[in-house]
Amino acid sequence: MPGPAGVAPAGIAATRPVSVAAAARTVEEVLARGRDALLRLQDPAGWWKGELETNVTMDAEDLLLRQFLGIRTDRQTAATATWVRANQREDGTWATFHGGPADLSATAEAYVALRLAGDPVDAAHMRSAAEFVRDAGGLERCRVFTRIWLALFGLWRWDDLPVLPPELVLLPPWMPLNIYDFGSWARGTVVPLTVVGHHRPVRPIPVTVDELRTGASIPVTRNVTSWAGRFQLLDDLLHRYERRPLRALRRLALARAEQWIVARQEADGCWGGIQPPWVYSLMALHLQGYPLDHPVMAAGLAGLDGFTIEDDRGRRLEACQSPVWDTCLAVQALADAGVAPDDPAIVSAGRWLVDQEVRVAGDWSVRRPKLAPGGWAFEFANVHYPDVDDTAEVVLALRRAAVDDRGSVARALDWVEGMQCRDGGWGAFDVDNTRALCRELPFCDFGELIDPPSADVTAHAVEVLAACGRAGAPVERGVAWLLDAQEDDGSWFGRWGANHVYGTGAVVPALVAAGLPPKHPALVRAVTWLRRCQNPDGGWGEDLRSYDDPAWRGRGPSTASQTAWALLALLACGERDGAAERAVRWLCDTQQADGTWDEPYFTGTGFPGDFYINYHLYRQVFPVMALGRFVRGDQRAGSPT
Repeated sequence: MPGPAGVAPAGIAATRPVSVAAAARTVEEVLARGRDALLRLQDPAGWWKGELETNVTMDAEDLLLRQFLGIRTDRQTAATATWVRANQREDGTWATFHGGPADLSATAEAYVALRLAGDPVDAAHMRSAAEFVRDAGGLERCRVFTRIWLALFGLWRWDDLPVLPPELVLLPPWMPLNIYDFGSWARGTVVPLTVVGHHRPVRPIPVTVDELRTGASIPVTRNVTSWAGRFQLLDDLLHRYERRPLRALRRLALARAEQWIVARQEADGCWGGIQPPWVYSLMALHLQGYPLDHPVMAAGLAGLDGFTIEDDRGRRLEACQSPVWDTCLAVQALADAGVAPDDPAIVSAGRWLVDQEVRVAGDWSVRRPKLAPGGWAFEFANVHYPDVDDTAEVVLALRRAAVDDRGSVARALDWVEGMQCRDGGWGAFDVDNTRALCRELPFCDFGELIDPPSADVTAHAVEVLAACGRAGAPVERGVAWLLDAQEDDGSWFGRWGANHVYGTGAVVPALVAAGLPPKHPALVRAVTWLRRCQNPDGGWGEDLRSYDDPAWRGRGPSTASQTAWALLALLACGERDGAAERAVRWLCDTQQADGTWDEPYFTGTGFPGDFYINYHLYRQVFPVMALGRFVRGDQRAGSPT
């Protein structure tokens, strides 16, 4: 728990300092074990990929998708139900992250999946879940997406859902609310959902969920003085239009949407490399007449199997996979741990990364039509959506590997510069994707819909450009953006990681790389904030509730990844005693016998406030990275991505 401003948290002052010399001897042993454990996780092909753990809605929706398509098997159902039950808490609920508050929609979806698996309504675990759903407002208060899944099976009325017409895909890119106003993940989800919404399918299942209803009406506002009210009135009009759409226009829109979806299927059968566009694209194409043995459908379904993990704990679906991300971080961590650039592990990883370069003009080119392709995506296959984050970190990794980059680094740096937004910051996937009007649509309550510049992505872009000698106007504008984005308490917001510890851990090393001295006021304030947030045990943690409640900023149980992020920032500013030593001691004390760290807490972010991730490799790469720099006395600005 952080203490008052300027006061160390209770317990830290009494912690006995560890001398640098003594710590270094101990840390070298810990670092060696951590390095070796990381090396053992490398695939023979050169890449790393840790499990990407999310929440049970992925698994519930996987069963519902298979039910909708008529391919659900008893074995899949039983194994998935085992996993879903194992994640139910004692109070009968499910959360969206470890230790988080009960979530209404997650609990409702898990309940429906277990009903499909045959769990009776009078079973104790089902009664407690149903009681929570009703007490929290019932199905009537669940998110729109949950109610869409119910509507597919006749458990909710399509007429009681907001309308998102297929004609949306016909809007030109300059018009408000065109599909390119949405972030890449939302765009890939919205387009197929417009097709599903047109067909309004109902495929009844032999269960009901009336016990989850309260009978209350869904609150709406039609006050035209607010955007929410205006869009609700628009939704009323769209409901009328849906009864008698212009046939020729609707046929054109459906054809355009279908073509758009098919064109964006990736080589491994996925869409966008993530679950939401994937499942809705399969449903949309099936409703458009694609049989299950059509090559597009067959590839999509086979690809889902590659995202499925099944072990003695049950069956679960990864919402995404992160091999490029994990690999570039692992390379940097090993290099920080002293592994040579020509080591076979580094070389094989570097060659694999070079082979993953994206040379296709994806959706980002709508806003940057003259920019040449270059860069990397997050996943095994996702040429339509490379991102600035991965690109920056891959370049930093390749600089530390003795491989021929075949010109990919130069192309990537040009692409990163070209993706800078007009305000000087960088978003992840698109340029100037900032039209917040999308958030007001009554249909869209499934998380962040746009991709504005963020401190963590901007920091990575600044860092890689500075590290590669691209100092100049883009870096200067990026630095100015970061300085302006600093919070009053000295921290930075973390869009893709939890949260202010992540953002601060990314920005501080980047600003140092860009030439700011450690005594710069912004860096001093950041270091002061980190010291103030350090836990009495020497580690750092930040609960994901900080996205909704500022009181949680920098507060939470210590984790390996978050402690490493804070330590990396301290080391970048030349801080090697006090708080840094306590962090090193915490990492040493919490390492397991096999050289790994345990981390049940989720420290990755998909949608702030809605969807979170436990990257299983974070607990390994970041401690190795931070301890390596501590042991080697390396203050290189290498951000915690």
